[in-house]
Amino acid sequence: MDQATTDSTQRWLTKAHHDLVGARKSAADDDVTLDVAVYHCQQAGEKSLKAFLVAHSTAFPKTHSLILLLPMCAAMDASFQQWQTEAALLSPLAFTFRYPDDFVPLNPTRAQFDEAFAAAQRIYDFVLSLLPPETHPK
Repeated sequence: MDQATTDSTQRWLTKAHHDLVGARKSAADDDVTLDVAVYHCQQAGEKSLKAFLVAHSTAFPKTHSLILLLPMCAAMDASFQQWQTEAALLSPLAFTFRYPDDFVPLNPTRAQFDEAFAAAQRIYDFVLSLLPPETHPK
């Protein structure tokens, strides 16, 4: 991996890490900002997958869908297939709670946040385990 690719991968992983930190902080105060927290969980998962694609010099579409990104990663490493449940859980969180809707509560539950955070953390940790240490956030 050349230095430019290493640096770009590291930036994507740093942003994913920031989203995990932001999710944790948003959820720490009370349940009022769990909508923001789950959005950051989705973003962490998305950016983790995109970091893997960047590390492999693979272009990806402008999308928030982990469901679309996951097969792209799995084409390079079949072990990504194990994350389908997490991708399906996180993908809708890019929009589900972001806008008021008569049919969706304003905020997810604490249990929904906990599940989303755990899923995002698992994907992030998995991607880190596949990439060289020099791409990891400092």
